Amino acid sequence: MFYPLLSRLDPVKTICFVLFLLTGSLLGCIRTGATEDHPLRVLIITGGHHFERTAFFAMFEAMAGIEWTEAVQPRANDLYTPQEAAKYDVIVFYDFVQEITEGQKKNLVRLLREDGKGLVGLHHCIGDYQSWPEFRRILGGRYYLSKRREKGTEYQPGEFLHDQRFRVKITLQTHPVTDGLEDFEIEDETYKGFYVNPDVTKLLGVSHPTSGPVVGWEHEYGKARVVYIQPGHGPSAYANTSYRRLIENALYWVGRRKR
Repeated sequence: MFYPLLSRLDPVKTICFVLFLLTGSLLGCIRTGATEDHPLRVLIITGGHHFERTAFFAMFEAMAGIEWTEAVQPRANDLYTPQEAAKYDVIVFYDFVQEITEGQKKNLVRLLREDGKGLVGLHHCIGDYQSWPEFRRILGGRYYLSKRREKGTEYQPGEFLHDQRFRVKITLQTHPVTDGLEDFEIEDETYKGFYVNPDVTKLLGVSHPTSGPVVGWEHEYGKARVVYIQPGHGPSAYANTSYRRLIENALYWVGRRKR
């Protein structure tokens, strides 16, 4: 439809006009991801905590349109550079580590704040990097492993208990992360006494004596979408249909892709 118009322009104006159209199209693709021709590439970071590997990764294998790669700590922290980050669309933290260099911190912050790489945190990663205050802001909360003073407030260590059956309540049903989900029962490890940033958007709640009241949330860290989901200790959670849907929704949402 533009050919008659182009034929009336001089060559220089024609080139400028074509570049304008191409630039607009490219920006539209970057914003929406609508023309992505590859699966959603997920980097799953593990290490520092035992888990049932076969059952855990079977959960991701069952998700359509997702291609995953595992990276084990401490080497996983080297994968936040621009060159390495180009290989994946979303990061999943399922590790339990404390060691991270200043350079790795800067790379991760840049990757999230400036590049907008999506992040999904699962279960025990909320105990990562106890001596790095910025990680609490990144994830939206922290499980304290020992008594610690942070920003002038003293926090007590959290509590955990295995093999608990509880009901997860969807507290925000209109969010893409909870799309298609209703309240569901799950058997898993509970955490209690962990800190949740007051500015997060709460997605999941639990009313159980051994659990914190909020067990799932999302927020933005710079340009990045971040989701944290507290359940996820073992095979009973990994095999739960609602839990799988929750994780899959979160991956697509932080990756700014449609299912």
